[in-house]
Amino acid sequence: MEDNWRLGLHLMPPEGWLNDPNGLCWYEGEYHVFFQYSPDDVNGGLKHWGHYKSKELLNWEFTGIPLRAEEPYEKDGAYSGSAFVEDGVMHLFYTGNVKEEGDYDYITAGRGANEIHAIYTPEGEVISKECVLTNADYPEYYTCHVRDPKIWKEKDTYYMVLGGRDRDDIGKVLVYASSNLKDWTFLQDICSKEPFGYMWECPDYFEVGGVKLLSISPQGIETAGHDYENVYQSGFYKLSGSIIGRYALQEFTEWDHGFDFYAPQTFSDDKGRRILVGWMGIPDADYTNPTTRRGWQHGLTIPRVLTEKGGVIYQKPVEELKELRTGSVVIENQKTIFFDIAELLVQNQEDQGFTVIIADGMNICYWPKEHCVTLEFTDAALGSGRRIRHCNIESCKDMQIFLDRSAVEIYINHGEKVMTSRYYPTEDKRSVKLQGSQCVATLWNLKPMSM
Repeated sequence: MEDNWRLGLHLMPPEGWLNDPNGLCWYEGEYHVFFQYSPDDVNGGLKHWGHYKSKELLNWEFTGIPLRAEEPYEKDGAYSGSAFVEDGVMHLFYTGNVKEEGDYDYITAGRGANEIHAIYTPEGEVISKECVLTNADYPEYYTCHVRDPKIWKEKDTYYMVLGGRDRDDIGKVLVYASSNLKDWTFLQDICSKEPFGYMWECPDYFEVGGVKLLSISPQGIETAGHDYENVYQSGFYKLSGSIIGRYALQEFTEWDHGFDFYAPQTFSDDKGRRILVGWMGIPDADYTNPTTRRGWQHGLTIPRVLTEKGGVIYQKPVEELKELRTGSVVIENQKTIFFDIAELLVQNQEDQGFTVIIADGMNICYWPKEHCVTLEFTDAALGSGRRIRHCNIESCKDMQIFLDRSAVEIYINHGEKVMTSRYYPTEDKRSVKLQGSQCVATLWNLKPMSM
């Protein structure tokens, strides 16, 4: 039977489970996207790295599982990591997970977190695996939860950031340096002035428009008003000073305010763009994904180009997606339009309230007096346990919405704020209706990417 929830705009697993994007890079004339992959367990078993590649972000080839957890130092999973390309060589760094047998809590004891360096060849093989850091190389005040290496180079020195949890249950980032990608020296750890969660996962350090950003996925943050509504968060700090010296972290900003977003990673392509991809899912969520009954679970977000203007970091879908447009229609107020895959642009020059109703049960509402956008499921089956998320915004001049067969991404004010969610419509209810007479809305039908 044809699966009407399989994604057309988002990378997804051929079968089984997908989570964090890994090893994102431009290499040998192609985009490479690795990802956490459990092909035999739809609920996430032993993690390997699956792999897609593309020349233009539209036609993707799944090449299989080039990186398997098969060595003793990774026997319980090849966890997240990154790619670093230099002199025509793609270096992969990732965490090998080891769980010892015995009565352990696997937080303070019983877990090995091994940072592994490997080479990905032009022929698509992973070779030369070498363990470069173990638990003995982390400061003694850390737990066994240290993982997710991201590598970059400044002048003649390589740097690595790792996410960590110290023995006081405070999330931090560890910074290491190396002259040869093999021997690493601990420099310092990065933390907020006040504790902000017990674990910082998936760290990433980069610049956008000359602004230094430290991206993390903290765990253990309590909801505060309309902020931090998910079980775990993902966001960034602007960093002043030096990540290898004296530094200061500014206010934490969430990357995404929807239901399904976690563990983002960025890279630079041959055009000089800083591109972000996130996991369109989240660990330990209190809702379920019915695709498990169809043999697969989760996807990755649309690649987003990051830019900076006036101190604000914007996220915009890559321009290449415009090539998928096949025709457009202007949506009149209260008129229902049916689609398969679509892109919707709502222009709201008068800053009036409006509602976009998707599949008769997912409402995207702008509330000007409350300065808020809400994403709410009024149909329980459509949301499959999801209810409502909020996004504070001073005003809403425009909204770009990508509607995949079972996913939605909402870009507010040219990507000033973003909301991402899965949803599960029946095929005959894949529709959109606009309520708001002051708005102008255009819908483009899109053809799916090739996967």
